[in-house]
Formats: sequence, C-alpha cells, structure tokens
Amino acid sequence: MKARQKRFAIVIGGLAALGIAAALILNAFQSNLVFFFTPTQVAAGEAPKGRAFRVGGLVKEGSLQRNDITARFIVTDTAQEIQVAYTGILPDLFSEGKGVVAQGTLSPDGQFTASEVLAKHDENYMPPEAQAAVDKAHEASRSLQQ
Repeated sequence: MKARQKRFAIVIGGLAALGIAAALILNAFQSNLVFFFTPTQVAAGEAPKGRAFRVGGLVKEGSLQRNDITARFIVTDTAQEIQVAYTGILPDLFSEGKGVVAQGTLSPDGQFTASEVLAKHDENYMPPEAQAAVDKAHEASRSLQQ
C-alpha cells in the first residue's frame, strides 16, 4: 500500500468511527428526550401514547387526595384538567394552586401516572412552558366569553 492509500484509509476509518459515535450519542439523546405538554394538549391527543412525557400547569384547589404514599391531584391550565397519580413523597414546596410539572405516562383511561413531580421553587416561579400555557388558556377563555 502506498502512503497516500494509507492516509486515505485512516481518514475513512476516522470518519466512520466519528459517524458511529455520533449515531450512538443521538440515539441515547432521543431515548432520554422528554417532551412537555399542557392538559389542553393532552386532551387534544397531542401527547405520545406509551411513552414518558411531562405535563405541567397548576394544581387545582381542593383536588389533592393522599393515601399513605400515593397522592392524586388534578393539574389544570384553566382550560382543561388531567388527573395525576403519584406514588412517593411529594416535594416540600408542592401545594394546591401552585405550579407543578409531573413526568410520567398516560394510561388508556386518561389518567396520568407520574414517576416524578417537580414543584415551584419560590412564590413567583412557574415553569416557563406552564406559564405560557396558562396565559394562552386565559386568553382563549377571555375570547370565548366576549
């Protein structure tokens, strides 16, 4: 083999290795990617079936029910609501009427089973996606009332 052919083979081998590494990284990223949806989007059927996603909004006042370590509550964006079930310890800052993001899967009967619940971290904070969804739902309900 000539020196030129060896360099060419090394370059091709390096590009192939780089391509394989990039494909593996993108595949790992894709499988760990979790999308955010509002209760309105979930009700419209935009949420993935059989795959984990996040739902966010406000915890509806008076909806929290606790059984031992299982909590059930309703997440709303003021336009639609979704029932959430979570087994585990809720965050200290979790409370009714406050912003929340829950990660989990949607069952065929429409109940969201959360594997993780994230609560706001101060009295003025709501996740940007949840705040935008609540604002959008408020605008939609105002336009329907007019």
